Amino acid sequence: MTEVSIILLPAAAHRVAVIAEKQGVPAILRLSVEGGGCSGFQYKFGMADAVEDEDTVAEEAGVKLAVDAVSLDLVRGSAVDFVESLGGKHFEVTNPNAASGCGCGTSFSV
Repeated sequence: MTEVSIILLPAAAHRVAVIAEKQGVPAILRLSVEGGGCSGFQYKFGMADAVEDEDTVAEEAGVKLAVDAVSLDLVRGSAVDFVESLGGKHFEVTNPNAASGCGCGTSFSV
């Protein structure tokens, strides 16, 4: 059985498709991990023009999620969702590698 590196959930795929259509860009969401944030690492999301050769790609309903090799080590096994709540709308990463997180949901430690 093949290990699933990362999953793009339907709500996130739908949101990316809407953004891509409005901006007239490809439906590719890039997830990267950078140092910083209140817990040591933080997630960074952005629309991408293309998938790079070293990227790992998850696909849902024709929408792609691209993750670079360095970031993948920190988010392997994660699921990316889009959540709408009283607190606002945001992409959310459920990361099994995170030892702790912060209240904002965009910062974590391993």
